[in-house]
Amino acid sequence: MTPTLENYTLGRWAAGAADPHELLDASTGEVIALANTEGFDFAEILAYGRRVGNPALRRMTFHERGRMLKALAFHLQEKKEIFYELSYRSGATRADSWIDIEGGIGNLFANASLRRKFPDKPFYVEGEPVGLSKGGTFVAQHLLVPREGVAVHINAYNFPIWGMLEKIAVNLLAGMPAVVKPAVPSAYLTEAVVREIIASGILPEGALQLVVGSGQGILDHVTYQDVVTFTGSAATGAKLRAHPRIISEAVPFTLEADSLNAAVLGPDAVPGTTEFDLFIKEVRKEMTAKCGQKCTAIRRAIVPDNLLEDVQIALGKALAQTTIGHPQAEGVRMGALAGRQQAERLREQVRQLAKTTPIVYGDLENVEILGKERGADAAKGAFISPIVLRNDHPFKHLDSHELEAFGPVVTLMPYHDVAEAVQLANLGKGSLVCSLATNDPRTAQDFVLGAATHHGRILVINNDMAKESTGHGSPMPQLVHGGPGRAGGGQEMGGIRGVEHFMQRVALQGSPSMITAITEVYQPKAKQIEKDKHPFQHYFEELEIGQTYITHKHTVTEADITNFAQVSGDNFYAHVDATSLEGTLFTGRVAHGYYILSKAAGMFVDPRKGPVLLNYGLDECRFTKPVYPGTTIGVTLTVKEKIGQEKRDSEDVAKGIVRWLVEVTDQTSDTVAVATILTMVKKKNQA
Repeated sequence: MTPTLENYTLGRWAAGAADPHELLDASTGEVIALANTEGFDFAEILAYGRRVGNPALRRMTFHERGRMLKALAFHLQEKKEIFYELSYRSGATRADSWIDIEGGIGNLFANASLRRKFPDKPFYVEGEPVGLSKGGTFVAQHLLVPREGVAVHINAYNFPIWGMLEKIAVNLLAGMPAVVKPAVPSAYLTEAVVREIIASGILPEGALQLVVGSGQGILDHVTYQDVVTFTGSAATGAKLRAHPRIISEAVPFTLEADSLNAAVLGPDAVPGTTEFDLFIKEVRKEMTAKCGQKCTAIRRAIVPDNLLEDVQIALGKALAQTTIGHPQAEGVRMGALAGRQQAERLREQVRQLAKTTPIVYGDLENVEILGKERGADAAKGAFISPIVLRNDHPFKHLDSHELEAFGPVVTLMPYHDVAEAVQLANLGKGSLVCSLATNDPRTAQDFVLGAATHHGRILVINNDMAKESTGHGSPMPQLVHGGPGRAGGGQEMGGIRGVEHFMQRVALQGSPSMITAITEVYQPKAKQIEKDKHPFQHYFEELEIGQTYITHKHTVTEADITNFAQVSGDNFYAHVDATSLEGTLFTGRVAHGYYILSKAAGMFVDPRKGPVLLNYGLDECRFTKPVYPGTTIGVTLTVKEKIGQEKRDSEDVAKGIVRWLVEVTDQTSDTVAVATILTMVKKKNQA
């Protein structure tokens, strides 16, 4: 019997009630699964996520959520061969599937590591405090907390695994649960991964729900505490963004739409250069990887007019090496589109483009395939040849910049100078990514500054980065993935920026002491705590935010300045030559800023062995007033923030990082230097 996919909602697996959709093997046309969501109460599904999953995640700290993602990544990595076997049925080769499967798992790992950029708390204190009054008793601080809703992810068919994992990695780290609605044609892959996630028991209940059918009506029940993301066509995205509920509730909505991404060959990248070869390689790869079904794939190849023929010939030779067929057949380098429906739509789009831009490579109707012994069928499968069109008048024939053929299709077009290349790239009216192959810094700067307003990401390709580059079509979890205009105007991933999308930012105002108490980060002029014992003799758990140590005083001498110059080798004239100060800011020999900082350390450090394990570094430092011989300085050392660290293994020492505010003042109470230093401090509890 053909298996029926199930939805995972309200803590249980269940199939839909009405006539299901048939999901087909992209190579053979065979029915491989059925899917439906009719009969499900979307209002209750969303409410369940808010009621059960949200509180559980909100209680967790960023570090706990990150470790949860890490465990999940390791679990899925152990199960990946199950996903590869299923992925072949979507028409994807092993290499194509690697992008989807291991790229998705890689997103989990990347976001797990991102936890270290956040405190070991459920909330995030953003940026520096803002003074709001002259006396410093009224201040503000931006604070981010997880929203109280659910993230509703409506995903595309081309990346059923990566598309889900790259999104839920971010919302889970932020502290929000998710309801995932994959596109129906490849929902069997998403369902397989979610089954493994749920079976692992790693996520708290309600943190992830799955809807495998159409999901019609799910947006009718979102609220302003929810977040909706959509990946797919610009037309569908526009309809969803205009949904009455999205508008009336002001629901955050991020749209990542397919776009007419461009690759530009620089004027210097002539045949025989590494940059020319890299350009051809990138265009070929983006046409054939996932059979061109990538939102980041190259749709327009923009080349100098005098190199158009060279590019056409070189690209044709590269594409001629592309063998097509069943993704498991030996020697196959490009599989099939996701299904017959996608193939027919693509052919119609190419026919429309070919009215003004002729096909110069490939056959729209006929394709030679391998793997017939595995059931590959040119008539029933979704196979198509790579297609290259040529637009000799790209400012006249605008379909190349308006109509996207979502498959292994690219249009060549010429430009006269870099300014024209920028114009052509920008005619896409907003793209996810653009690449430029050049080794000329001036060309790169002129192009990037001209095209940046229309693109979410720009890759500059040359020989220096070729070996390590992830390529034109690879969004990275550390960077924003999105683009303006046609690309949707949204952003996904992006490191800390992506996490913030699932959190509410509040501008917190109050006294320094009150803001310190709420945020657990010391604010200047907040109440300080003094104890009998030196703070370096306290274990991590014993230290309190605002705990302060005031040092003895020291009067700076000329000998101090001379000795430091000799020890450090810093003989800058202002420190050693009083005759060179005319016309400068200084009235005499001035102490080195780093001497002040070093002396401050000597004044606040307790030399006895204790819980402080080492100096971990310096976050920031400013020298705010010159220190001349005869100036008397003192230091105030205050616990600014505590960040717990996890043990790497059972033999590791339990410890945390303490951020200290160091304030150096002179005899007039003016601040002469301020810094934030970090120490690694042992925990009393070594369990």
